[in-house]
Amino acid sequence: MGLIVVLAAVVSYPLGLALGVPWLLPILNAAPAYTAMVLLLRRGDQRRAVIVMLAWAAALAVAGTVTFTLWPHPPGALVLHGPEYRDEMFAWIRTGAGSEGSPRLFIPQHALHLAVFVVLSLVTASALSIAMGAVLMNYMGFYVASLARAGAPLWAVVLLGWQPWAIARVAAFSVLGVVLAQPLLRRLRPMDAPPPSSTSLMTAAGAALVVDVVLKALLAPLWGGWLRAVLP
Repeated sequence: MGLIVVLAAVVSYPLGLALGVPWLLPILNAAPAYTAMVLLLRRGDQRRAVIVMLAWAAALAVAGTVTFTLWPHPPGALVLHGPEYRDEMFAWIRTGAGSEGSPRLFIPQHALHLAVFVVLSLVTASALSIAMGAVLMNYMGFYVASLARAGAPLWAVVLLGWQPWAIARVAAFSVLGVVLAQPLLRRLRPMDAPPPSSTSLMTAAGAALVVDVVLKALLAPLWGGWLRAVLP
């Protein structure tokens, strides 16, 4: 099932861009993964559901970045919030100003995203929160692809494009999506078996969110300087 989800994620990008409807792309990204997650949770296999969602997120990062880079026409108009996020990140790289390098600015933003994600997960069994996750992944992937399209060397795009703090945040959201879907799923369709313990998963997700903030606060100024040196 994991391989099917990864392949579906890869195919969703050229299909979504070819259809030319911006809001349809994250739905195509998310639908196969969400279906697989629900099926696994119905079987009581929480661990495998988490693995599948982490693999899905990794597939979106790679496939989205590659597709946006190689697409024959600039895909910005088809990526929700893509051009806005790219412009914000490029301005930060060139000037050092902006929320990316300021904990005072980015911590409230991260907290808002987390709160919205948690609420959507609880009230929609993660259906809308996973689609929201696809939107976030897509505009981050579009930014990384924009580095390549702007002439940054391949090694810099690969090593510096997806920052480690963003990867930690994506992993945390992937785990939270699985855990927080279960209360409503079990209410809609009760199961005889007791719910699996999610304590370790919630602890891991919380730790990843802390790592996100700490790494970003410590490394973002350096990261911006490194990118400034390689961006034409």
